Amino acid sequence: MRWDNLVENPATTGNSALFTADAVTTRTFDTPEFRGITFHEIRARSIVNRVPGASRMPFEWTVNPYRGCSHACVYCFARKTHSYLDLDTGLGFDSQIVVKTNAPELLRAQLASSRWHGAHIAMGTNVDCYQRAEGRYRLMPGIIAALRDHANPFSILTKGTLILRDLDLLRQATEVTDVGISVSVGFVDDALWRTVEPGTPSPARRLDAVRTLSEHGIDCGVLMAPVIPFLGDHPDQLRATVRAIAAAGATSVTPLVLHLRPGAREWYIQWLGNHHPHLVRRYERLYAEGAYAPKRYQRRITRYVHELAAEFGIGPSHRGAARRLPARKEQHAPLDGPGPTQLTLL
Repeated sequence: MRWDNLVENPATTGNSALFTADAVTTRTFDTPEFRGITFHEIRARSIVNRVPGASRMPFEWTVNPYRGCSHACVYCFARKTHSYLDLDTGLGFDSQIVVKTNAPELLRAQLASSRWHGAHIAMGTNVDCYQRAEGRYRLMPGIIAALRDHANPFSILTKGTLILRDLDLLRQATEVTDVGISVSVGFVDDALWRTVEPGTPSPARRLDAVRTLSEHGIDCGVLMAPVIPFLGDHPDQLRATVRAIAAAGATSVTPLVLHLRPGAREWYIQWLGNHHPHLVRRYERLYAEGAYAPKRYQRRITRYVHELAAEFGIGPSHRGAARRLPARKEQHAPLDGPGPTQLTLL
């Protein structure tokens, strides 16, 4: 693997390494939940990453304590990042997980710096911070505690039900700052889930997590993503999904159509050829112009989901302004309408 010159975002961070080769410890654990997975434990040099200026994201900073993801979603855009390590972007992305073991202490130091001004930090926008590895390494409690202690606004996007472990920390954080929680549920079709998201908790379990968060006073939206063309976009499927999201008590639902960037595109098309070969040509036509489906297709899906959300009583989310701690003494629808915003997790 090429560790020495690894950069989190080559377009924006230059050539400085995030860590050196002698900081890497490789481990495997022969337990059922981790069988077949290799962990590369590293002492990172940085943990707060700036989002590229050309990005569509509504935030500027992210924290990603892991690289690679055992959720093994066949469409995951972040697969490309494994190529920076000379790791395979297919099965290697699913099974070779980089763990930034010092992420909580690095973040705490960054938040305490006089150069940091309390900008919103997004998590789960690259790979899932509540993937299975988090059950062993427990990095998120330290990360959330640091953000809470500095009253720094943050958001989490996840498919992992392990987020419920940190309910108390999340409730404490909501008392002092703006916290946004979203769970990703693109469909409720179990047959589709088992093949396209094989390492994730089931859609039903994720919606149970939404319900539990809501019952504990933590507003939780659902990112209905991805809506998968020809496999998860039938009106009946969309209706069933939005109905289930509403029943779980979600505060909002945001649909996002599947997009296929280089790295993910090749792996997804291979999967499609193995499981749905009759759809390969249709996908080649639909995505002929790039990573995104045509805007009119995206708008049709978005409009229909918004209509369903209104029907089932899901309102828009209203995020409050971030609060600050007191000073311490010690330190089928029409094809028009707005297009969806694409997030980077999916």
